[in-house]
Amino acid sequence: MSSRWDSRYNGRNQQLRDLTQVPSSVSVQCGEDRMVVMVNRDFYGNGKLVKPTDLTLGSCRPGPQTTDSTVVFDNGLQECGNLLQMTPDWLIYNSNLRYTPTSSRNVPIIRSNSAVVPVQCFYPSDLGGEAGILLAAMTTDFSSPSSVLVFQLGEKLYIEASLDIQNHVPMLLFVDRCVATITPDMDSRPSYDIISNNGCMMDSMEEDSSSVFVSPRPQANKLRFMVDAFRFTDSAASTIYITCTLRAADINQTPDPMNKACSYNKASSSWTSVEGSSGICQCCTTRNCATAASQRRQWGSSSGRQRGLGKRDVGSHVEKHGTATLGPILVTGSKSNQVTGAGTLQASRMTAEREPLQLWMLVAIGSATSVVVAVALTVAGKCLLKNFSHKESVQQ
Repeated sequence: MSSRWDSRYNGRNQQLRDLTQVPSSVSVQCGEDRMVVMVNRDFYGNGKLVKPTDLTLGSCRPGPQTTDSTVVFDNGLQECGNLLQMTPDWLIYNSNLRYTPTSSRNVPIIRSNSAVVPVQCFYPSDLGGEAGILLAAMTTDFSSPSSVLVFQLGEKLYIEASLDIQNHVPMLLFVDRCVATITPDMDSRPSYDIISNNGCMMDSMEEDSSSVFVSPRPQANKLRFMVDAFRFTDSAASTIYITCTLRAADINQTPDPMNKACSYNKASSSWTSVEGSSGICQCCTTRNCATAASQRRQWGSSSGRQRGLGKRDVGSHVEKHGTATLGPILVTGSKSNQVTGAGTLQASRMTAEREPLQLWMLVAIGSATSVVVAVALTVAGKCLLKNFSHKESVQQ
């Protein structure tokens, strides 16, 4: 089950409303401060009822409202380990509905497939005050935030970093670092640096990657990039989180090795910059760009989807620093596009491993084989009959 749906909170009447078309087995309602998820026990629509104890929403178990036909989760937006994602227009609360079938008796078999269904509730961002530094998954044309955080290996993630400049002087935004992990903690292991060294798209150097910063940037306070979807090889988890360290500098900042957005072009074996000359990207190869960056202080708390902004005087200028996390991102598909626990890419992202033969293919092959055998037997029978008839005529 890899579909994605969302419900949006209508702040005018402040009532629970289901504003989305979802599969009949699941409905999502988003209230002012609550998320209600109702699951039909006939989860797959095959007449077989799932056990309520086999369902979880984040870290929460089914609530007392559960009936013989419907499993109900009714929890606060801040409960169940829900994670908050902020975009310029929306506050998005993310959770995962998980179905993990267990055997009814102490036998080592199950007769149903497990499932992970990402669930979201959308709220207008003006309910949450000033957004600050933001990180959002976007549609393929970057026209709006994407309601889908489910990707297959081989697909691209379109990501936009932005700074809410309301009540602020214009500033130029940079992405110093982006790290992928399987938990929201950017310091956890395993991890993989997508961007590092103050704006070097290190992932673009990998043979099977087409990751790149988008040039030109749409606005000074926005920076966009695309990343090929991947998974970690040494983890059973199919979700990843991308946490980026973002920095807003003076609008008149001249591009240099500490203020850049660089991508590697494998065709020309060279680095290119969104702004400025390619010379400012050479330190991406030597990886000594962060000499001065180590003196920077990271601002904000260590919890939550978005962390507060900090300020630092740089001569006569002021810089803003912050971190933002995108996720959980569910990655499905073959295991060819993965990174190892050590943080290095293991196999091609662009070509999937050959999938096992599906049942219908086996049936088709079996049917074709049966036809070939039948034809062969028919031809052989006719030949034998003809030879037999010829011998009979000779003997007569």
